[in-house]
Amino acid sequence: MRKVSSFCDYFIILSATSLRQANAIAQAVIKDLSTEKIKPLSPVSPNDESGWIVLDFASVVVHIFYKPIREFYSLENLWSDAKKVRLTSSVKKLESR
Repeated sequence: MRKVSSFCDYFIILSATSLRQANAIAQAVIKDLSTEKIKPLSPVSPNDESGWIVLDFASVVVHIFYKPIREFYSLENLWSDAKKVRLTSSVKKLESR
């Protein structure tokens, strides 16, 4: 994102198969990063029903979508000029929960 945006270096975009799963992922990210003393810039409701949860960590912004909402907004296409980076080990850690 750093070449196409002035507000962050990375977007992390992921999908969940339900609203409950999206909330669980958001809470797990917040909990895991809090052990490193990293907190989001604004509070996040643990029972968000919007289908799009944004965790803003300044240089990294995490977008957690309920899958149909992700397809509707299509951030990947909106920010298609940004370089794509695949995460593998971190994703496997989240999937193993």
